[in-house]
Amino acid sequence: MSVQIIMPKLGMSMEEGTVVEWLKKKGDPVKKGETVAVISSEKIEKDIEAPGEGFLIEISAEQDDVVAVGKPIGYIGQQDEKVSKEDTQKAEPQGQEEVAAAVEAPVKEEEPKTKQFKVNKPRLSPAARKLAKAEGVEVESLVGTGPNGRVTRADVERAIQEQKASNTSQPAKQQAAAPPPPEKKPERKEQKGNSRKVSGMRKVIAERMYNSLQQTAQLTITMKADVTELMAIQKKAKADLEGEGVKLTITDFIARATVLALQKHPQMNSTYENEEITTYENVHLGIAVALENGLVVPVITNADTLSTGQISQQIRTISQKAREGKLAQEDMKGSTFTITSLGAFGVDFFTPVLNPPEAGILGIGRAEATPVFVGENVEKRYILPLSLTFDHRVLDGAPASEFLGEVKSYLEKPYRLFV
Repeated sequence: MSVQIIMPKLGMSMEEGTVVEWLKKKGDPVKKGETVAVISSEKIEKDIEAPGEGFLIEISAEQDDVVAVGKPIGYIGQQDEKVSKEDTQKAEPQGQEEVAAAVEAPVKEEEPKTKQFKVNKPRLSPAARKLAKAEGVEVESLVGTGPNGRVTRADVERAIQEQKASNTSQPAKQQAAAPPPPEKKPERKEQKGNSRKVSGMRKVIAERMYNSLQQTAQLTITMKADVTELMAIQKKAKADLEGEGVKLTITDFIARATVLALQKHPQMNSTYENEEITTYENVHLGIAVALENGLVVPVITNADTLSTGQISQQIRTISQKAREGKLAQEDMKGSTFTITSLGAFGVDFFTPVLNPPEAGILGIGRAEATPVFVGENVEKRYILPLSLTFDHRVLDGAPASEFLGEVKSYLEKPYRLFV
């Protein structure tokens, strides 16, 4: 009798998942525990292992199909076996322990590492697949550097650059000898594009951002903070504490300043939900983390009880878990305020979008060396742009400005962060 490959439940709130790609074709032999497909939920992307040994006799959900939790996406059986009507109608929901076993795909020690990085049908991330298709890159020739040999967007970009370099390195004599192309009247070309169904993490982000802008009264205000002294402290602390495994960043100090400012201005540490404003005593700080396929916001709970060093350690831990796809649903719930940064991308001011039901989100731009008048003299100072988006239903411009001014004060007088 055939064995079903089930869409697993990766979190308490997960109701459906998306088939990202199949690593096996119909009719291929499979071993129990071998990775056969990749699926994604709202927040993470996971490998699916074969629950039995035999052949992949049926694929019931193709790439980009959205399937309810507990429903089959494929079947494993004997080579000439047919999937019965009875098998297609029944589903075998998995418990949490079975889910964990289904999504973890450890690399077997006896297999040479080279096999993970070059296979007949390379595994591609969605971003890599889209770019390769748009640029006409032959994916079969690519060697993946991602987890389990997956071809990443960076691998495709590298192949594009190598292809361009190869085209431009042709001998000049050959180019000169080539006859000039005949003059042709320019023709109007049909516009072409690549379409894909919005699903998985991208679908959730799109819905939440749209609903955020539609259902809240968002306003963004900006300030500039002189962080020259703060950057000097950060550099000295980094050098002095490096041997102790402590790596303080400017983001760590900004997070600490934000927590202290929220304690002084608790109205900003609020949520608006079901026509009720709830103000919280403790600060549960959301930290936006950019991933290849989107954005997640893991939470530092009770950040008001942590020191700057403890906040720094928490930020590194949750950011690493996010990039490795190891965040649990509970790691992304309950935030009362969020910090997001685009400074690393060269952005100054921007308009962060609220993470409902929170009343505020702080955007961090690029700290840039700027000539500034200090008395009668011009000095080189480092100026940090701050962008605060708040829900006007919860508070008005004056208290929001006072909160942002408090954050600025902590950053410009960094000794206040330690008293």
